[in-house]
Amino acid sequence: MKSCGVSLAAAAGDEEKKMAAGKASEREEEDAPRLSAQESDTLARIDSSLFGDQRLHEDGASMKALLIKAVRCYESVIQKSEGKVDPEFFCQLGHFKLLLEEYSKALSAYQRYYSLQSDYWKNAAFLYGLGMVYFHYNAFQWAIKAFQEVLYIEPGFSRAKEIHLRLGLMFKVNTDYESSLKHFQLALIDSNQCTLSKAEIQFHIAHLYEIQKRYRTAKEAYESLLQTENLPAQVKAATLQQLGWMHHTVEQLGDKANKDSYAIQCLQKSLEADPNSGQSWYFLGRCYSSIGKVQDAFISYRQSIDKSEASADTWCSIGVLYQQQNQPMDALQAYICAVQLDHSHAAAWMDLGTLYESCNQPQDAIKCYINATRSKTCTNTAALAARIKYLQAQFCNLQHNSLQSKSKMLPSIEEAWSLPIPAELTSRQGIQSAGTQACKPHPGSSGASHGSGQSLPPHVSALDQAEGQTSPAKRKRTASPAKSSESWSNNPAQTPNWYPSPQKLQLLEQLRVNRAALKPAQLQMLEQLEAQLSAMNLHQQQMRHSSSGQIRPSLTNGPSAESSLPAHTAPRSPALRPPFLPSPAPRPAPQPSPSVGNNHTPGSGSNRDVPYLQPNTLPHNCTSPAEAWKSQQHLNSTQGLQKSPGSQSACPNGDRRLSSSASADGSHNQVGHSSTTPSDPSEPAVNHLSSTSSPASSSSHTATSGAPTGTAPTKESAVPQGNASTATNHHSPHHSLTPASPAARSADNPQLSALLGGKDGLADSRVNHVHSRGLSSPVSALFTASPSPRSIEPAGSLNKPGSATPGPPPTVTVNGSGGGACSEDSQSPLKAEPPELCIRAPHRPAHSSSTVSIYPTSADVLKACRNLGKNGLSSSSILLNKCPPPRLPPPPSPPLPKDKLNPPTPSIYLENKRDAFFPPLHQFCTNPSNPVTVIRGLAGALKLDLGLFSTKTLVEANPDHLVEVRTQLCQPADENWDASSTRKQWRCESSRSYTTIAKFAQYQAASFQESLREENEKKGQKELSNSEMTSSDSVSRRRKGPLKQIKFGTNIDVSDEKKWKLQLQELGKLPAFARVVSAGNLLSHVGHSILGMNTVQLFMKVPGSRTPGHQKHNNFCAVNINIGPGDCEWFAVPEPYWGVMSEFCEKNNINFLKGSWWPNLEDLYESNVPVYRFIQRPGDLVWLNTGTVHWVQAIGWCNNISWNVGPLTAYQYKLAVERYEWNKLQSVKSVVPMVHLSWNMARNIKVSDHKLFEMIKFCLLRTLKQCQSIKEALVAAGKETVWHRRSRDEPAHYCTICEVEVFNLLFVTSDSYSRKSYAVHCQDCARKGSGDLDGFVVLEQFKMEDLMHIYEQFSLAPALHSSSS
Repeated sequence: MKSCGVSLAAAAGDEEKKMAAGKASEREEEDAPRLSAQESDTLARIDSSLFGDQRLHEDGASMKALLIKAVRCYESVIQKSEGKVDPEFFCQLGHFKLLLEEYSKALSAYQRYYSLQSDYWKNAAFLYGLGMVYFHYNAFQWAIKAFQEVLYIEPGFSRAKEIHLRLGLMFKVNTDYESSLKHFQLALIDSNQCTLSKAEIQFHIAHLYEIQKRYRTAKEAYESLLQTENLPAQVKAATLQQLGWMHHTVEQLGDKANKDSYAIQCLQKSLEADPNSGQSWYFLGRCYSSIGKVQDAFISYRQSIDKSEASADTWCSIGVLYQQQNQPMDALQAYICAVQLDHSHAAAWMDLGTLYESCNQPQDAIKCYINATRSKTCTNTAALAARIKYLQAQFCNLQHNSLQSKSKMLPSIEEAWSLPIPAELTSRQGIQSAGTQACKPHPGSSGASHGSGQSLPPHVSALDQAEGQTSPAKRKRTASPAKSSESWSNNPAQTPNWYPSPQKLQLLEQLRVNRAALKPAQLQMLEQLEAQLSAMNLHQQQMRHSSSGQIRPSLTNGPSAESSLPAHTAPRSPALRPPFLPSPAPRPAPQPSPSVGNNHTPGSGSNRDVPYLQPNTLPHNCTSPAEAWKSQQHLNSTQGLQKSPGSQSACPNGDRRLSSSASADGSHNQVGHSSTTPSDPSEPAVNHLSSTSSPASSSSHTATSGAPTGTAPTKESAVPQGNASTATNHHSPHHSLTPASPAARSADNPQLSALLGGKDGLADSRVNHVHSRGLSSPVSALFTASPSPRSIEPAGSLNKPGSATPGPPPTVTVNGSGGGACSEDSQSPLKAEPPELCIRAPHRPAHSSSTVSIYPTSADVLKACRNLGKNGLSSSSILLNKCPPPRLPPPPSPPLPKDKLNPPTPSIYLENKRDAFFPPLHQFCTNPSNPVTVIRGLAGALKLDLGLFSTKTLVEANPDHLVEVRTQLCQPADENWDASSTRKQWRCESSRSYTTIAKFAQYQAASFQESLREENEKKGQKELSNSEMTSSDSVSRRRKGPLKQIKFGTNIDVSDEKKWKLQLQELGKLPAFARVVSAGNLLSHVGHSILGMNTVQLFMKVPGSRTPGHQKHNNFCAVNINIGPGDCEWFAVPEPYWGVMSEFCEKNNINFLKGSWWPNLEDLYESNVPVYRFIQRPGDLVWLNTGTVHWVQAIGWCNNISWNVGPLTAYQYKLAVERYEWNKLQSVKSVVPMVHLSWNMARNIKVSDHKLFEMIKFCLLRTLKQCQSIKEALVAAGKETVWHRRSRDEPAHYCTICEVEVFNLLFVTSDSYSRKSYAVHCQDCARKGSGDLDGFVVLEQFKMEDLMHIYEQFSLAPALHSSSS
């Protein structure tokens, strides 16, 4: 009974709760807002495309009120229906939240829509909104995918220009400069509005040219931009800064005198436009220093410190200046400033080591050199290692000879680390008046200096309390590993005049060194100087103790390498004002920052930093901030337009390197003369070390840690680093999502944040936000108020539905609760709306449900196409209707066991001609289960005269024929190291040039003459590498010795039958399936030459020549014959694994389709990717099957010939079309025009394969539909077409803007039409340039009746018995 009583009581309590809940629900229903019919109509026309649109600003307050009301109404409906509503509710709710800038809630609503709507990909507004949210959180990998799908399904999307702009920015951050340039150009030709002005986009384009080392083109683009009327001051300042620095660092822009004069002139004009640019002041100082104007250089550096605050580059340059002027104590303190600001500043450590070495202090020099080798920015580790070894031996000899007791000229590194930095290095006083004169060349000395000649000012000027608090060097003071950091001298203004001058200190050290040989007068002087030094040291110690108790709020000792303050509690620096914003915005909290290059701000290998983002990071399940950092080592973040340093990593000696090597991981070329010998004679080298490489094997105790420490962001140098792909490495389906504080963001993604807007950011937060007066202030628009990690709202998980989707938003609660409306529910929702609410579905184009049979007549096709319009699919897609955009294929399942990852390569040995023409050979090679086949002994069996392709014959036939030359690094075939030989990488770097066959043959022959010596060296290196790989830390070791440069003659066109008649005739001996031209080869039906595909290409190789990883264009098969005399080593991966290879490229920040990459075999093994590895000997033919991924390296001296083949199979056609569509999604040109080819196939061949027939027929069907719709649109617009029949052998046409194939109806500009040059555009690009097509002529190449006839006549042929090939 007791238990029964309890049950009754519980039941009663439950009943009361239900009644209370019911009453509360009724009250909520009464309070729920109701939308009027007019409001519903208005809301139905609102979607994500209004984000950033000027229309949203016209009535900001009322629009915001309406959106808030709509959100409450929608959330109420969703709550009452327990989430079971039409998925469109969630999509609209996501749009409203996006427009209200509530990004996490927008992401939640979008995720819910994604999970409920199977054909979400048809909704361009949804994908655009989702991309905007990802962009806001700097999740570039996902934002790129979402934006690409928008352009794929709807090329004419109203916000296409905004998408191209943002894609350009993201690809620029990802160092995919070709893709970035293409999207910026697409944005530039679009006449619609976007968040950046035309001038800003033009600047980005010019900047990309500079980054790509296309200096002449960049110079023209910059100078053209400067001619623009009403150019904004910030753009003008940034352009002049870039132009000036480029002239200072790039040799090919003229002779040194004219270049430096022009550079100084540009930088002075830049400072007139923006006097507060610390970077411009720094560059100006570098220019003055290079021409020997020491005082002007010093004043400019001081101005740079004042403007850009903490800058290790500037301090290092100041140190170089002092060292050149023989002021070692001043140089020491400047270098210490630099390395305290940036512990991994390799150049500063090297210059500091050189300084100690010049002062006969080898032990300190060794410590500095070891620190330099530990930095990722160090590029001459071999020379440093040799120098360290030499100094260690020298130091041992000194100890052995008991000479180590001699007094030191400079304090040791431990002592110097904790010494107070005198006022001259940190004072902002005394330079304001000099600031206006610093732009002008003047020979005068600094007012604070004493001494004669070009001596720089010693450190004696005053520093008051207020300025001490904002001193960059002080704010960045970090603890030494050897000794904790001491307080700085509080009031250097009270420095007594009895302190010995630097000259006296130098004299003192010289006297100490030669104490035994001193005369009595000199001994007396030595005693006096030592007494003065002792008194000075005692006084300084007293000053430090007296100032240690004072509170200096902003003068923290800085986050050390071991620990740092919680980022969200760190004091904020003075506000930053991004360009083009009416009011200042808060600076992000201090965060870890990588090393700053001497000629660039952090995260840029050169002056490529253009900030355009705000500090919002999409949190993810990265194991640690270090992992996030590590995963993006090669990322070159591009930051602010106006703080961009230069397209080169230049040292004071004028050294330059490819900027991509100076990446955000700290891989910068630093100040000083540490990389190579000076190329600038006016700037003498201090550190005469050759740029060779060596492992940093020493483990001696060093003064400081080589790891970068946390540094406070500054206007110029400490813009947060950016991670271009926040979630690149995460494949699990769930990711936590919460808005993070700026500090947490930077800690989690130290590189991603490199895009964050600062004072100098050109592409400011307009890229991210709607600047509506009613929606947000400029401050909140730049930096969205994000709670700290301890105050963030609970969040659900972020679904990333595999690599096949753009990555859906996480399930974050819409109404503030953890469950209810947005709980996961895979059930089909109830699509009923409460009757009392007047909510209308948004206006979306109705998706046509009409289906067309694969065998209708052409008349039926055109009838069905009339008034069809775009049904959510790309009008030019040749895939099936209602098919989502192409996705990366998942890896085959189940994964292969480890013992199957090195399969034997299928090899067939031919003994005679009959074997070569045996039908099963063709069938074996084209079998999809055989990714690659080696046909051994082909040349002998067919009696091919391979001597026709030998170097000797080639020179005799056409000595002046053009050869493309790739300069590469010679490495073992199974390894790929960066240029400094410090770490393995996927990126395969090379430079392009051109020569002739005769000249390359000379190089090849000269290389062959020393083959024996090189082979022996190569074997030695191979054995050393193998022995190193046995240790557990082999991956992190550095290779010993520099990598030798080699030249590879590639892509030599052998298509001209007049020039190469004998060679091409000889190839006619091959079996039909492997010939360049045959009826069964799809590429023979293109109707025109595609160089290297349906024509022969030749390759001239020396050992180590590499063909980087790739698939053949449009996944066609390939034939490659080794002419000899040497061998080639091949690596091949089956086509089903190309998605895995693409993901590896994405993780390594390389474009899979257009980039140059060499896979790491260890990565592939760990991911269960099988790799075929084999040797191709002279006379062997390698058959690469459809879509096989491969890479090749020459073992000996040899020539190869190659071409592509397209077997007439459904498998080949299917993969070719899939790559055609994938290329379109990725905005990459398809070399094979599949539409054009399909129509030629329908004309020329009979198809008996049912699958192949259906695919070709459907391509024809879709093309007819496209042509019909375009013609009807032209008629509606009153635009007539002009008949322009195709000529014989006329190539297929591509849009000159977006590079998609254009079939039949060509939109050409009127100017080009009048000149008969025919600049072809696709319809979408033409309408972007001119909505009414003014200035365009539409050429028609086929009559619709002719196309209909071809379509009707193309029918399935009866199957034939297989015959010999």
